[in-house]
Amino acid sequence: MTGIALALAVAAAGGIGAALRHLVDGLVPARERFPWALLLINATGSFALGLLVSLTSDATWHAVVGTGLLGGYTTFSTASLDAAVRWVDGGRSDGVRSAVVMLVVCVAAAFAGSAVGG
Repeated sequence: MTGIALALAVAAAGGIGAALRHLVDGLVPARERFPWALLLINATGSFALGLLVSLTSDATWHAVVGTGLLGGYTTFSTASLDAAVRWVDGGRSDGVRSAVVMLVVCVAAAFAGSAVGG
């Protein structure tokens, strides 16, 4: 798949990923002290991306599932904004803690997904 068909598939998968993110975000109760839904979304997406990359080297799968679906599902920008808001509103330690936990957990999840996939 190439060209416009690939672009449309990536866009459609991105929409599905964003809808899934919205669903998961609504299922996890909001907490003031830490963004648990955001961590769950980014960690599971990182795991899935690690798994995908370890299972196939097919560029179409990487584009549609990795860039589209998982790109729409995960959200680096929201995690960054959350850390910045926590930095400003809750004190620097809240912002740093949020950013560090998000980074460590998501990188570990990506490694775990890659290890599971082989």
